[in-house]
Amino acid sequence: MIRYKATRKLRPEVAAYIAGLIDGEGTITLSHRHANERRQLVVSIANTERPLLEYALLQAGTGKITNKRTVSSKHTASYCYAVTNRQALALLQRLTPRNGKYTTAAGTEQTEFEQKLMAMLPRETTRPGPVR
Repeated sequence: MIRYKATRKLRPEVAAYIAGLIDGEGTITLSHRHANERRQLVVSIANTERPLLEYALLQAGTGKITNKRTVSSKHTASYCYAVTNRQALALLQRLTPRNGKYTTAAGTEQTEFEQKLMAMLPRETTRPGPVR
């Protein structure tokens, strides 16, 4: 039987940082690795700063970093950290509460954060309507 690496339990601040990386620079998708196989869950982060991706790999304990192809000498070398299948699912479970359900304390913290953020926005951006 194959023994899979276990995704490490993450401290809240590390989980938030990795979640931010995925949100800003990453992708969560179902992808074919080979034409005849079923789709697989893939969580990936692409970046030109390899140490940043090495940090995510070190903290999560699963996944791998690959070099992305550079097609022009004008382009900066870039890398991709990817976690697939069971490890990807485990990583996502560590990053956010299941089904978006929060504890009372976490829900209160989120509401307070939203209120502080909305208070910092100019008044005209807070009203509903199309973004221009």
